[in-house]
Amino acid sequence: MNRSVLLIAGETSGDAHGAGVVRELKRLQPDLELFGIGGEKMKQEGMTLTYHVRELSFMGFFEVIRHLPLLRSVEKTLMQLLKLKKPLAVVLIDYPGFNLRFAKIAKGLGIPIYYYISPQVWAWKKGRIKKMRGVVDMMAVIFPFEKKIYEREGIPVRFVGHPLIEELTVAQTRAGFCDEWGIRPEQKILALLPGSRRQEIRQLFSVMVRAAGTVAVSRDLAIAVACAPDLPAASYEEAAPPGVRMVYVRNATHALLKYSDAAIVTSGTATLEAACFNVPMVIVYKTSWITYAIGRLLVQLKNIGLANIVAGRTIVPELIQHKATVDNIAAEIASLLDDDARREMMKADLAKVKESLGGPGASVRVAEGVLELIGLAAR
Repeated sequence: MNRSVLLIAGETSGDAHGAGVVRELKRLQPDLELFGIGGEKMKQEGMTLTYHVRELSFMGFFEVIRHLPLLRSVEKTLMQLLKLKKPLAVVLIDYPGFNLRFAKIAKGLGIPIYYYISPQVWAWKKGRIKKMRGVVDMMAVIFPFEKKIYEREGIPVRFVGHPLIEELTVAQTRAGFCDEWGIRPEQKILALLPGSRRQEIRQLFSVMVRAAGTVAVSRDLAIAVACAPDLPAASYEEAAPPGVRMVYVRNATHALLKYSDAAIVTSGTATLEAACFNVPMVIVYKTSWITYAIGRLLVQLKNIGLANIVAGRTIVPELIQHKATVDNIAAEIASLLDDDARREMMKADLAKVKESLGGPGASVRVAEGVLELIGLAAR
Protein backbone atom coordinates (compact mmCIF):
# COMPACT_ATOMS: atom_id res chain seq x y z
CA MET A 1 0.00 0.00 0.00
CA ASN A 2 1.24 3.47 -0.91
CA ARG A 3 2.03 5.43 2.24
CA SER A 4 3.63 8.68 1.12
CA VAL A 5 2.85 12.38 1.58
CA LEU A 6 4.26 15.26 -0.47
CA LEU A 7 5.07 18.45 1.46
CA ILE A 8 6.04 21.82 -0.04
CA ALA A 9 7.61 24.63 1.99
CA GLY A 10 9.40 27.08 -0.31
CA GLU A 11 10.99 29.42 2.24
CA THR A 12 13.14 29.28 5.36
CA SER A 13 10.23 30.15 7.67
CA GLY A 14 8.13 27.42 6.07
CA ASP A 15 10.95 24.95 6.65
CA ALA A 16 10.99 25.82 10.36
CA HIS A 17 7.24 25.37 10.69
CA GLY A 18 7.15 22.32 8.43
CA ALA A 19 9.79 20.58 10.51
CA GLY A 20 7.35 20.26 13.39
CA VAL A 21 4.73 18.74 11.10
CA VAL A 22 7.25 16.24 9.71
CA ARG A 23 8.31 15.31 13.24
CA GLU A 24 4.73 14.72 14.38
CA LEU A 25 3.73 12.79 11.26
CA LYS A 26 6.72 10.50 11.78
CA ARG A 27 5.82 10.07 15.43
CA LEU A 28 2.19 9.22 14.68
CA GLN A 29 2.85 7.13 11.55
CA PRO A 30 6.55 6.12 11.52
CA ASP A 31 6.40 4.31 8.19
CA LEU A 32 5.02 7.26 6.21
CA GLU A 33 7.33 8.36 3.39
CA LEU A 34 7.57 12.16 3.45
CA PHE A 35 9.15 13.94 0.48
CA GLY A 36 9.09 17.26 -1.37
CA ILE A 37 10.44 20.80 -0.97
CA GLY A 38 11.92 21.91 2.33
CA GLY A 39 15.13 22.84 4.10
CA GLU A 40 17.61 21.46 6.59
CA LYS A 41 15.12 21.37 9.47
CA MET A 42 12.54 19.29 7.61
CA LYS A 43 15.32 17.03 6.35
CA GLN A 44 16.62 16.50 9.88
CA GLU A 45 13.15 15.39 10.99
CA GLY A 46 13.03 12.68 8.33
CA MET A 47 11.80 14.23 5.08
CA THR A 48 13.47 13.44 1.75
CA LEU A 49 14.21 16.66 -0.13
CA THR A 50 13.40 16.79 -3.82
CA TYR A 51 14.35 20.47 -3.85
CA HIS A 52 15.93 22.67 -1.17
CA VAL A 53 14.32 25.96 -0.10
CA ARG A 54 17.51 27.85 -0.98
CA GLU A 55 16.79 27.12 -4.64
CA LEU A 56 13.37 28.76 -4.48
CA SER A 57 13.62 31.56 -1.92
CA PHE A 58 13.31 34.81 -3.83
CA MET A 59 11.00 37.81 -3.56
CA GLY A 60 9.56 40.62 -5.64
CA PHE A 61 7.54 40.61 -8.84
CA PHE A 62 10.50 40.80 -11.18
CA GLU A 63 12.56 38.22 -9.31
CA VAL A 64 9.66 35.78 -9.65
CA ILE A 65 9.37 36.53 -13.37
CA ARG A 66 13.11 36.04 -13.83
CA HIS A 67 12.90 32.64 -12.15
CA LEU A 68 9.80 31.43 -13.97
CA PRO A 69 11.72 28.80 -16.01
CA LEU A 70 13.04 27.30 -12.76
CA LEU A 71 9.59 27.34 -11.16
CA ARG A 72 8.04 25.63 -14.18
CA SER A 73 10.76 22.99 -14.09
CA VAL A 74 10.16 22.33 -10.38
CA GLU A 75 6.42 22.16 -11.00
CA LYS A 76 6.89 19.67 -13.82
CA THR A 77 9.16 17.45 -11.74
CA LEU A 78 6.74 17.41 -8.81
CA MET A 79 3.83 16.64 -11.13
CA GLN A 80 5.75 13.61 -12.43
CA LEU A 81 6.35 12.50 -8.84
CA LEU A 82 2.64 12.81 -8.12
CA LYS A 83 1.87 10.44 -10.96
CA LEU A 84 4.68 8.06 -10.01
CA LYS A 85 4.27 7.91 -6.24
CA LYS A 86 0.55 8.71 -5.97
CA PRO A 87 0.88 10.24 -2.48
CA LEU A 88 -2.02 10.02 -0.05
CA ALA A 89 -2.06 13.80 0.32
CA VAL A 90 -0.23 17.01 -0.53
CA VAL A 91 0.59 19.30 2.40
CA LEU A 92 1.25 22.88 1.30
CA ILE A 93 2.99 25.24 3.72
CA ASP A 94 2.61 28.97 3.00
CA TYR A 95 4.48 29.94 -0.27
CA PRO A 96 1.17 30.82 -2.02
CA GLY A 97 2.38 31.91 -5.46
CA PHE A 98 3.68 28.42 -6.20
CA ASN A 99 1.54 26.34 -3.88
CA LEU A 100 -1.86 27.49 -5.08
CA ARG A 101 -0.96 26.70 -8.68
CA PHE A 102 0.34 23.31 -7.65
CA ALA A 103 -2.78 22.64 -5.56
CA LYS A 104 -4.88 22.72 -8.75
CA ILE A 105 -2.56 20.23 -10.42
CA ALA A 106 -2.64 17.80 -7.49
CA LYS A 107 -6.38 18.17 -7.01
CA GLY A 108 -6.87 17.44 -10.70
CA LEU A 109 -5.20 14.10 -10.07
CA GLY A 110 -7.59 13.37 -7.21
CA ILE A 111 -5.08 13.95 -4.41
CA PRO A 112 -6.39 15.63 -1.20
CA ILE A 113 -4.93 19.06 -0.38
CA TYR A 114 -4.12 20.18 3.17
CA TYR A 115 -2.97 23.81 3.27
CA TYR A 116 -1.08 24.97 6.37
CA ILE A 117 -0.46 28.70 6.93
CA SER A 118 -2.92 30.59 4.81
CA PRO A 119 -2.00 32.89 1.95
CA GLN A 120 -2.43 36.45 3.17
CA VAL A 121 -5.76 36.91 1.40
CA TRP A 122 -6.71 39.50 4.01
CA ALA A 123 -3.90 41.74 2.74
CA TRP A 124 -3.98 41.38 -1.04
CA LYS A 125 -5.48 39.37 -3.91
CA LYS A 126 -8.70 38.83 -1.96
CA GLY A 127 -10.27 37.26 -5.05
CA ARG A 128 -7.79 34.43 -4.63
CA ILE A 129 -9.79 32.93 -1.77
CA LYS A 130 -12.75 32.11 -4.02
CA LYS A 131 -10.43 30.08 -6.24
CA MET A 132 -9.54 27.87 -3.28
CA ARG A 133 -13.09 26.57 -2.91
CA GLY A 134 -13.15 23.02 -4.22
CA VAL A 135 -9.34 22.90 -4.42
CA VAL A 136 -8.26 23.03 -0.78
CA ASP A 137 -9.76 20.22 1.33
CA MET A 138 -8.66 21.74 4.63
CA MET A 139 -7.16 25.12 5.41
CA ALA A 140 -5.23 25.25 8.70
CA VAL A 141 -4.87 28.89 9.76
CA ILE A 142 -2.49 30.33 12.33
CA PHE A 143 -4.23 33.63 13.10
CA PRO A 144 -7.66 33.58 14.78
CA PHE A 145 -9.15 36.27 12.54
CA GLU A 146 -8.46 34.16 9.44
CA LYS A 147 -10.98 31.47 10.39
CA LYS A 148 -14.00 33.66 9.72
CA ILE A 149 -12.66 34.66 6.29
CA TYR A 150 -12.66 31.05 5.08
CA GLU A 151 -15.91 30.15 6.80
CA ARG A 152 -17.66 32.92 4.87
CA GLU A 153 -16.46 31.35 1.62
CA GLY A 154 -17.50 27.83 2.59
CA ILE A 155 -13.93 26.50 2.69
CA PRO A 156 -13.20 23.90 5.40
CA VAL A 157 -10.95 25.61 7.96
CA ARG A 158 -9.42 25.10 11.39
CA PHE A 159 -7.51 27.47 13.63
CA VAL A 160 -4.49 25.44 14.77
CA GLY A 161 -2.54 28.18 16.56
CA HIS A 162 0.78 29.64 15.53
CA PRO A 163 3.75 27.24 15.29
CA LEU A 164 6.06 29.86 16.75
CA ILE A 165 4.55 29.27 20.17
CA GLU A 166 5.95 25.74 20.31
CA GLU A 167 9.38 26.84 19.02
CA LEU A 168 10.16 29.38 21.75
CA THR A 169 12.00 27.22 24.29
CA VAL A 170 15.54 28.45 24.98
CA ALA A 171 17.60 26.30 27.31
CA GLN A 172 20.75 28.43 27.22
CA THR A 173 21.25 31.02 29.97
CA ARG A 174 22.09 34.63 29.20
CA ALA A 175 25.57 34.13 30.64
CA GLY A 176 26.10 31.12 28.41
CA PHE A 177 24.81 32.96 25.35
CA CYS A 178 27.06 35.95 25.96
CA ASP A 179 30.07 33.72 26.54
CA GLU A 180 29.46 31.76 23.34
CA TRP A 181 29.21 34.85 21.14
CA GLY A 182 31.81 37.06 22.80
CA ILE A 183 29.39 39.55 24.40
CA ARG A 184 30.26 41.08 27.77
CA PRO A 185 27.50 40.24 30.30
CA GLU A 186 27.01 43.88 31.31
CA GLN A 187 26.33 45.02 27.74
CA LYS A 188 22.89 45.64 26.37
CA ILE A 189 22.18 43.68 23.21
CA LEU A 190 20.71 45.09 20.00
CA ALA A 191 19.54 42.35 17.64
CA LEU A 192 19.47 42.78 13.87
CA LEU A 193 17.15 40.44 11.95
CA PRO A 194 17.77 41.29 8.30
CA GLY A 195 15.73 38.48 6.75
CA SER A 196 16.44 35.15 5.11
CA ARG A 197 16.70 36.18 1.44
CA ARG A 198 19.77 37.50 -0.35
CA GLN A 199 17.72 40.35 -1.80
CA GLU A 200 16.75 41.52 1.69
CA ILE A 201 20.39 41.52 2.73
CA ARG A 202 21.39 43.56 -0.32
CA GLN A 203 18.54 46.05 0.08
CA LEU A 204 18.71 46.96 3.75
CA PHE A 205 21.42 45.24 5.78
CA SER A 206 23.97 48.04 5.36
CA VAL A 207 21.42 50.62 6.53
CA MET A 208 20.49 48.52 9.56
CA VAL A 209 24.13 48.09 10.56
CA ARG A 210 24.96 51.79 10.18
CA ALA A 211 21.92 52.73 12.26
CA ALA A 212 22.97 50.26 14.95
CA GLY A 213 26.50 51.64 14.86
CA THR A 214 25.18 55.16 15.35
CA VAL A 215 23.24 54.11 18.45
CA ALA A 216 26.20 52.16 19.82
CA VAL A 217 28.59 55.14 19.70
CA SER A 218 27.33 56.55 23.00
CA ARG A 219 26.19 53.31 24.63
CA ASP A 220 27.78 50.09 25.86
CA LEU A 221 25.89 48.08 23.26
CA ALA A 222 26.58 44.74 21.58
CA ILE A 223 25.25 44.45 18.03
CA ALA A 224 24.28 40.90 17.12
CA VAL A 225 23.09 39.77 13.69
CA ALA A 226 20.72 36.80 13.39
CA CYS A 227 21.95 34.86 10.35
CA ALA A 228 19.59 32.71 8.29
CA PRO A 229 20.75 29.06 8.37
CA ASP A 230 20.61 28.74 4.59
CA LEU A 231 22.65 31.86 3.78
CA PRO A 232 26.47 31.80 3.86
CA ALA A 233 28.36 34.25 6.05
CA ALA A 234 29.68 35.96 2.91
CA SER A 235 26.15 37.22 2.11
CA TYR A 236 26.25 39.35 5.25
CA GLU A 237 29.94 40.24 5.25
CA GLU A 238 29.85 41.55 1.68
CA ALA A 239 26.89 43.82 2.48
CA ALA A 240 28.18 45.08 5.85
CA PRO A 241 29.73 48.56 6.00
CA PRO A 242 33.22 48.82 7.51
CA GLY A 243 33.89 50.12 11.00
CA VAL A 244 30.93 48.64 12.91
CA ARG A 245 31.75 45.88 15.35
CA MET A 246 29.15 43.12 15.52
CA VAL A 247 28.78 39.40 16.03
CA TYR A 248 27.10 37.01 13.62
CA VAL A 249 24.79 34.63 15.48
CA ARG A 250 23.89 31.44 13.65
CA ASN A 251 21.35 28.79 14.69
CA ALA A 252 20.52 30.72 17.87
CA THR A 253 18.00 33.38 16.81
CA HIS A 254 15.57 32.61 19.62
CA ALA A 255 18.28 32.81 22.26
CA LEU A 256 19.38 36.12 20.75
CA LEU A 257 15.83 37.49 20.92
CA LYS A 258 15.32 36.25 24.47
CA TYR A 259 18.32 38.20 25.71
CA SER A 260 18.06 41.29 23.49
CA ASP A 261 17.04 44.70 24.80
CA ALA A 262 15.83 45.96 21.41
CA ALA A 263 15.77 44.82 17.80
CA ILE A 264 15.73 46.08 14.22
CA VAL A 265 13.61 43.60 12.28
CA THR A 266 12.88 43.19 8.59
CA SER A 267 9.14 42.82 8.05
CA GLY A 268 8.00 39.20 8.03
CA THR A 269 7.59 36.30 10.44
CA ALA A 270 10.57 37.62 12.42
CA THR A 271 8.40 40.43 13.77
CA LEU A 272 6.19 37.81 15.43
CA GLU A 273 9.24 35.99 16.79
CA ALA A 274 10.42 39.23 18.38
CA ALA A 275 6.91 39.88 19.70
CA CYS A 276 6.75 36.42 21.30
CA PHE A 277 10.02 37.14 23.12
CA ASN A 278 8.69 40.57 24.14
CA VAL A 279 11.50 42.47 22.44
CA PRO A 280 10.87 46.18 21.74
CA MET A 281 11.58 46.71 18.05
CA VAL A 282 11.39 48.80 14.95
CA ILE A 283 10.16 47.12 11.76
CA VAL A 284 11.96 48.03 8.53
CA TYR A 285 11.42 47.10 4.91
CA LYS A 286 12.78 48.16 1.55
CA THR A 287 12.45 46.78 -1.96
CA SER A 288 12.77 48.07 -5.52
CA TRP A 289 10.63 51.13 -6.22
CA ILE A 290 8.69 49.35 -8.94
CA THR A 291 7.88 46.41 -6.67
CA TYR A 292 6.95 48.84 -3.88
CA ALA A 293 4.64 50.85 -6.15
CA ILE A 294 2.87 47.72 -7.40
CA GLY A 295 2.57 46.41 -3.85
CA ARG A 296 0.99 49.65 -2.64
CA LEU A 297 -1.67 49.30 -5.31
CA LEU A 298 -2.49 45.74 -4.28
CA VAL A 299 -2.07 45.70 -0.50
CA GLN A 300 -5.03 47.11 1.40
CA LEU A 301 -3.60 47.25 4.90
CA LYS A 302 -2.43 50.18 7.00
CA ASN A 303 0.46 48.14 8.43
CA ILE A 304 2.74 45.53 6.89
CA GLY A 305 4.37 44.18 10.05
CA LEU A 306 2.70 41.01 11.34
CA ALA A 307 3.02 42.14 14.94
CA ASN A 308 0.93 45.21 14.10
CA ILE A 309 -1.52 43.30 11.89
CA VAL A 310 -2.25 40.77 14.65
CA ALA A 311 -2.59 43.59 17.18
CA GLY A 312 -5.05 45.37 14.88
CA ARG A 313 -3.22 48.68 15.33
CA THR A 314 0.25 50.19 15.22
CA ILE A 315 2.10 49.13 18.36
CA VAL A 316 5.55 48.92 16.73
CA PRO A 317 7.00 51.66 14.47
CA GLU A 318 7.32 50.75 10.79
CA LEU A 319 9.93 52.42 8.62
CA ILE A 320 9.12 51.44 5.05
CA GLN A 321 10.95 52.27 1.81
CA HIS A 322 12.14 55.92 1.83
CA LYS A 323 11.56 56.15 5.61
CA ALA A 324 14.00 53.30 6.26
CA THR A 325 17.03 55.56 6.69
CA VAL A 326 19.98 55.36 9.05
CA ASP A 327 18.83 58.43 11.00
CA ASN A 328 15.21 57.31 11.34
CA ILE A 329 16.08 53.80 12.46
CA ALA A 330 18.73 55.03 14.90
CA ALA A 331 16.28 57.54 16.43
CA GLU A 332 13.65 54.86 17.04
CA ILE A 333 16.11 52.41 18.58
CA ALA A 334 17.66 55.08 20.79
CA SER A 335 14.19 55.96 22.07
CA LEU A 336 13.37 52.32 22.83
CA LEU A 337 16.62 51.88 24.75
CA ASP A 338 16.36 55.15 26.70
CA ASP A 339 12.63 55.72 27.23
CA ASP A 340 11.56 53.27 29.94
CA ALA A 341 7.87 54.14 29.76
CA ARG A 342 7.68 53.68 25.98
CA ARG A 343 9.57 50.41 26.16
CA GLU A 344 7.30 48.96 28.86
CA MET A 345 4.16 50.02 27.01
CA MET A 346 5.37 48.29 23.85
CA LYS A 347 6.25 45.14 25.78
CA ALA A 348 2.75 45.03 27.28
CA ASP A 349 1.23 45.31 23.80
CA LEU A 350 3.54 42.60 22.44
CA ALA A 351 2.52 40.26 25.26
CA LYS A 352 -1.10 40.57 24.08
CA VAL A 353 -0.04 39.69 20.53
CA LYS A 354 1.60 36.50 21.76
CA GLU A 355 -1.47 35.58 23.81
CA SER A 356 -3.71 35.86 20.72
CA LEU A 357 -1.64 33.31 18.79
CA GLY A 358 -2.97 30.35 20.78
CA GLY A 359 -1.24 27.72 22.87
CA PRO A 360 1.49 25.25 21.93
CA GLY A 361 0.69 22.23 19.77
CA ALA A 362 0.14 23.60 16.24
CA SER A 363 2.33 20.91 14.68
CA VAL A 364 0.48 18.11 16.44
CA ARG A 365 -2.88 19.51 15.39
CA VAL A 366 -1.73 19.82 11.77
CA ALA A 367 -0.29 16.29 11.68
CA GLU A 368 -3.49 14.87 13.15
CA GLY A 369 -5.52 16.85 10.62
CA VAL A 370 -3.49 15.47 7.72
CA LEU A 371 -3.94 11.90 8.96
CA GLU A 372 -7.67 12.49 9.45
CA LEU A 373 -7.92 13.81 5.88
CA ILE A 374 -6.36 10.66 4.44
CA GLY A 375 -8.12 8.25 6.78
CA LEU A 376 -5.13 7.13 8.83
CA ALA A 377 -5.55 6.92 12.58
CA ALA A 378 -2.66 8.03 14.77
CA ARG A 379 -0.83 5.11 16.28
